[in-house]
Amino acid sequence: MIPAVTTAAATATAAQQQTHGFLSPTGVEIAFVLVGLVTLGAAVVTVTTRQLVHAALWLVVALGGLAVEYLLLTAEFIAWVQVLIYVGSVVVLLLFGLMLTKAPIGRSPDADSGNRPVALAVAVTAAVALVWVVVDAFRATWIDLDGAVQGSTEVTGSILFRHWVLPFEALSVLLLAALVGSIVLSRKKKDEEN
Repeated sequence: MIPAVTTAAATATAAQQQTHGFLSPTGVEIAFVLVGLVTLGAAVVTVTTRQLVHAALWLVVALGGLAVEYLLLTAEFIAWVQVLIYVGSVVVLLLFGLMLTKAPIGRSPDADSGNRPVALAVAVTAAVALVWVVVDAFRATWIDLDGAVQGSTEVTGSILFRHWVLPFEALSVLLLAALVGSIVLSRKKKDEEN
């Protein structure tokens, strides 16, 4: 009797998986698309606004949206790293840099150089190149379903400290250089005023 129940449950599960197709998304997939649209909108506003402080705040929304996307993909560790490192540290560092250099609070006409068409062309070219590289890199990649869960702390730590140590450390040096540079710029302006 138990094998018959197990077989019936397996058949029901298989039938349910077959009825779920591209045109019948689940709640998680709908939430993923909606959060993705909000994140994309926040990213567009980040790069198009002329107020630097508003750009930094919209960047918080965009990075927070990415963290939610990671949560929806069940990569909890990456989501919390996104919140702690990017939303917490990078944006705070950016805001400190804005405050130390005494960037204007309102509209910044200096922030617009008039090269929008060139910037748009470079952005589109970079986006196409990144999509092409990612698709080409993962075209033949298969996920090992018997191994550790992708996105888990074990797999992420292993990949990070085996293959991505140098870029990770280079990013920390870059952030330190940005902070030191903003302090140097703020001190030069104080010396010129005196």
